[in-house]
Amino acid sequence: MAMDSLPPPSVQEKWNVFQHEVVTPLMIGAGAIDAAYSQAIHSTPLYGRHWGEAYPKRFGAAIGDIASQDFFGDFVLASAFHEDTRYRRRSSTHKFWDRVTYAVSRAVVTKTDAGQATFNWANVFGTAMSAGLSNAYYPDISRTAPAAAKNWGKTLGDSGLANLLPEFWPDFRQWVKKHLLSPSH
Repeated sequence: MAMDSLPPPSVQEKWNVFQHEVVTPLMIGAGAIDAAYSQAIHSTPLYGRHWGEAYPKRFGAAIGDIASQDFFGDFVLASAFHEDTRYRRRSSTHKFWDRVTYAVSRAVVTKTDAGQATFNWANVFGTAMSAGLSNAYYPDISRTAPAAAKNWGKTLGDSGLANLLPEFWPDFRQWVKKHLLSPSH
């Protein structure tokens, strides 16, 4: 069944989306990558430079950031604003850059539960709420308004880039099956 023909998600289904996104190996991978990047460039949260001490703290903070953003964006605010945050993939009949632009734009554009395009209040405000909450577990030096604003902007941008995975993964998987796993190879 095509995504556009699905009925609007109930509040329970939005809770299930949140749970599914948080309890997945991809979350661990995303947290590990985010923490490694933050550690490598010494960005907020500033836990220090020693990988053995700072990286595990950054990893925990990254997991907290992802989980809280998913909670606020995919459940609380999506329910309050009646937004359907399920990603709707474009088909491979669209041009590559059109698909990239579409995927990234979903950070700020989504569908209402009624199926109309709307500003993605849930994601924009959800990432802001997550950035604010991070002040509860970030070190003192990283608990500033500019640091929270930078965290919010980075997380909002990351959510757009993260949409590239569901947009292109099925095509990549199909290409691998056809070219690398077919009996003729």
